[in-house]
Amino acid sequence: MKLKQRVVLLAILLVIFIFTKVFLIDNLDTSAANREDQRAFQRMLAGLRVALDPRLEHTLQSPWEIAAQWVVPREVYPEDTPELGAVMHAMSTKRIVKADVGYKGTQLKALLILEGGQKVVFKPKRYARDYIVEGEPYAGYDRHNAEVAAFHLDRILGFRRAPLVVGRFVNLRTEIKPVATEQLLGTFMTVGNNTCFYGKCYYCRETEPACADGDIMEGSVTLWLPDVWPLQKHRHPWGRTYREGKLARWEYDESYCDAVKKTSPYDSGPRLLDIIDTAIFDYLIGNADRHHYESFQDDEGASMLILLDNAKSFGNPALDERSILAPLYQCCIIRVSTWNRLNYLKNGVLKSALKTAMSHDPISPVLSDPHLDALDQRLLSILATVKQCTDQFGPEVVLVEDRMTLSHL
Repeated sequence: MKLKQRVVLLAILLVIFIFTKVFLIDNLDTSAANREDQRAFQRMLAGLRVALDPRLEHTLQSPWEIAAQWVVPREVYPEDTPELGAVMHAMSTKRIVKADVGYKGTQLKALLILEGGQKVVFKPKRYARDYIVEGEPYAGYDRHNAEVAAFHLDRILGFRRAPLVVGRFVNLRTEIKPVATEQLLGTFMTVGNNTCFYGKCYYCRETEPACADGDIMEGSVTLWLPDVWPLQKHRHPWGRTYREGKLARWEYDESYCDAVKKTSPYDSGPRLLDIIDTAIFDYLIGNADRHHYESFQDDEGASMLILLDNAKSFGNPALDERSILAPLYQCCIIRVSTWNRLNYLKNGVLKSALKTAMSHDPISPVLSDPHLDALDQRLLSILATVKQCTDQFGPEVVLVEDRMTLSHL
């Protein structure tokens, strides 16, 4: 063989070797990442049942101190939470020492201070479990049980960006009225044999009170985030106009995501991927009302999008509002870890996991079966949407590797 032919042959073999090595390394890295995703999924399944138990491992700390120490820029609570049940037990049972009208907003809520100084937000029951909210996807009162279900879905998806929520029964006559502020107390009334209140909010009306069953009111309590983590409010780039006949730009401009990608904080960092995670989360629960969102202050786009106020969810199991997924199908990107988790939840696993996760809640059953069935159907729509993206652009463009090592030191 001539020298020139040998050189060409060696060059070809070298190129083949390099490409083979890169391919094998990439596959090994991907396989390692996928194996870690699988292990994380199995750990989540193993820890789904949260028995509300008052015992704490760290007896020198209160449940409120423990929960406060969990919060970091990218998580509200860690993956391993052996004391989650104790914190949630405290939320559902600790004595109420003060009750006031809720922070400003559109929906009825009360701000409670529990023994030990912990603030929680109480949202009262307004609908029976099988009630169907007709009309726009954001119609109706807040659903207290939706807050409970959304928190557990956040656990199942592995996001860990939703504040802790648990169901609670309160006696309005003996637990709330004796410690209520004058402002809240002035909204109490009796309707038939039931104690009711209508609170203070944008849509709160004396003619539309929330009523207990006698004196006992079912509701949800959401743990207030620590004051050392002040929140910053942002307008959601895919927010609705809430005006009849007036569309937001994203509703008619298919290239809208390109414009979003050029603006801070979506031009770098994790925020755009957080928006897409949240769109998936909201589509599963049927929440079309995320017009704003919160992150931690002075984060420069690095902190998570916090999954607050999920109560406009689980209103109509027959309504799949596809526009909620606009960030996903317009941007056509998704975290690899999110994609893997969604695939692990196929074939009825999501419904079963959520039902198990909520089984120990004081207000169980939290959701009716039609809402649980709807979750599995919506999951299939999400997977199909991602497949359309990968068919069009290729998985190397759509599936984005974005993993962060988190510290709870």
